[in-house]
Amino acid sequence: MTTSQSSASPGDQMAEGLQSGGTRRQAPGKNALAFIFITVMLNMIGFGVIIPVMPQLLQEITGQGVAEAARWGGILSATYALMQFIFSPIMGGLSDQFGRRPVILFSLLIYSLDFLLLALAPTVAILLLARMIAGAFAATFTTANAYIADISPPEKRAANFGLVGAAFGLGFIIGPAIGGYLGEQYGARAPFFFVAGLGMVNFIYGAIFLPETLAPENRRRFDIRRANAFGNFKQFAQYPIILPIALAMLIFQIGHWTFPSVWAYYAEAKFSWSPGEIAASLVMVGLAAAIVQGGLSRVIVPRFGERATAVAAIALAVIIYPLYGFINDGRLVYAVIPIGALVGLGMPALQGIMSRTIPANAQGELSGAVASISGLAMIVGPFLTTQIFSAFTDPGSPVSIGSWVVLERGAPFFFPGAPFVFSGILSAIALIPLISALNLVKRGRGEAVPDLDGAEVGSGK
Repeated sequence: MTTSQSSASPGDQMAEGLQSGGTRRQAPGKNALAFIFITVMLNMIGFGVIIPVMPQLLQEITGQGVAEAARWGGILSATYALMQFIFSPIMGGLSDQFGRRPVILFSLLIYSLDFLLLALAPTVAILLLARMIAGAFAATFTTANAYIADISPPEKRAANFGLVGAAFGLGFIIGPAIGGYLGEQYGARAPFFFVAGLGMVNFIYGAIFLPETLAPENRRRFDIRRANAFGNFKQFAQYPIILPIALAMLIFQIGHWTFPSVWAYYAEAKFSWSPGEIAASLVMVGLAAAIVQGGLSRVIVPRFGERATAVAAIALAVIIYPLYGFINDGRLVYAVIPIGALVGLGMPALQGIMSRTIPANAQGELSGAVASISGLAMIVGPFLTTQIFSAFTDPGSPVSIGSWVVLERGAPFFFPGAPFVFSGILSAIALIPLISALNLVKRGRGEAVPDLDGAEVGSGK
């Protein structure tokens, strides 16, 4: 359903007033994609700066040791991911009605102010509130993907979605580096002030130069029944390949969270690496991801197609993830990282497949659904894989009541690479619904289904 000016509600008029220059839609300039890239990268930097300084900040606030800090760190991470899961489809649905520009700018403004709150937080309760806000407005990713869908022709969407992955990679390089340096030089709160200032600069730039890309005829009213992950999936059930690909994406993403969740612990337990050595490996991962998703994706996806790229990337994960788990020499990690980065081609290829399947006025909800999948994986993946890591590295800690030992806990055998083997198995499972969906596209059932190369299957075209 589209929104016309004659029937515009006060809320519609207010939202349109947020757009640059009034209600007229501007053609996206050459810097629009660059702005989206920078915005996503800043959000990832904000995520990355927390990694090296959050333990120190939590110990400072609670006055407790690292064990208590880790416990609260897990609660904060789960809260962030849960809020992102809830709000991503809401932000995507709002962008389908009010346009991409006001939603992106409002999210960026609140997200920047939230980092100022994190920097000043005197208690854990305030930190928890700040992480809730950050999770809700990290849904900038949702609208950013919809923005890319608006300004990209179908054949270039997967490649441009890959730029978002490149922004993640660069943010993963820059964020921990900033957090580590500023935290060491100026204290645990300094990185949060830095990100707040940087985000505000980006907000001001966007308020001046970012154009709207969603045409009035492609807008539709916000409906809370569609603005949730499960509502989105139900809405898209009319498109035959959406749900099985969404399932494959979820399983694949859960496995993918193994690396950021357990890598630091794994490298210390397996290779006795220092924090500096762990940071160096993460920089390598970020560089490889940026090269693959920002550069090679624009060559590989058009050359081999979205279907072949998605299947090959996930199949590679089946091999690469367990390989990480079985490596015995830390130096070999650097040989595996560049090959493993090719796994990152899977997500933009899957997004490209899904984007081709739905109409223009539903791209925001699709982006919301994809972001919700990532949010759900971000809740489940880190918790699940860290528990597996703990189960296979715990040297033994008896549970006692008084002087009675009632339970002996400990790893059946020492195997810190167990989470990576588990992720390889998950990747193999993800291939099942994906291949099933792609076979459905080839066969065509009932009504015409858009082919991934632009033709229609089952329609005689």
